[in-house]
Amino acid sequence: MRASLIQIGVEEDESVDSRRHRVASLVRDQAGADLVVLPELWTTGAFAYEQFATEAEPLDGPTYEAMAKAASDAGVWLHAGSIPERDPEGPLYNTSLVFSPAGELAASYRKIHRFGFDKGEAVLMGAGEELVTVRLPGTTVGVATCYDLRFPELFRGLVDAGAETLVVSAGWPERRRAHWTLLAQARAVENQAYVLACGTAGTHAGVPQAGHSIVVDPWGEVLGEAGADEEVLSVEFDPAKVALTREQFPALKDRMLGLAVPGRH
Repeated sequence: MRASLIQIGVEEDESVDSRRHRVASLVRDQAGADLVVLPELWTTGAFAYEQFATEAEPLDGPTYEAMAKAASDAGVWLHAGSIPERDPEGPLYNTSLVFSPAGELAASYRKIHRFGFDKGEAVLMGAGEELVTVRLPGTTVGVATCYDLRFPELFRGLVDAGAETLVVSAGWPERRRAHWTLLAQARAVENQAYVLACGTAGTHAGVPQAGHSIVVDPWGEVLGEAGADEEVLSVEFDPAKVALTREQFPALKDRMLGLAVPGRH
């Protein structure tokens, strides 16, 4: 399979609408890929807290429409990153959208772990409650978002639900970039799964972003890593390597602690 991670540069002088159109064009340029991945909250910037309420949109709002059309035009599976979702009967959510090559919504995931330590996202958005997996031809994808990367139990739950490829969209800050790389590799090794982690470039509300989107194989080997600026990271990977790794080194069978958490398909 070929995955294209689009490390979008988010800058304050570009309007949300302009960025939306630009990103749709970038997705269309990835025709021929099997899976395209976008970062977290790329419409507003993950740290632009003051824009969450003003730029929030319903699940089927303008970003949904633009990304559904882009996925269909390119004929790709598209993890469209996340948007600030406005639930008409509840709070805002940090919600990821996954589209099929026909442009149909295959899954949505409301971020479970909200960042901010009683500030920012942690108080402005509600917490999701369900793990989400999506079956693609050749692999089952488990969906996670940014701060989720620090919570290994979430990823173990995704693996218990059948995930073989763990996709993380993020707006990770530059000052903790070492953690980004370390945790991506750790989640791959401990779950014997691929990790495709796509972050943003640029600066969100004065917070420089880490960039360095990364693809890691089930043994923890880095198959590709982006730099700090906006770019498309395209990597070929073999989904069959997950089953082979788990057969050759069956560590998951030796688990003694923890409960399986059912996923939603």
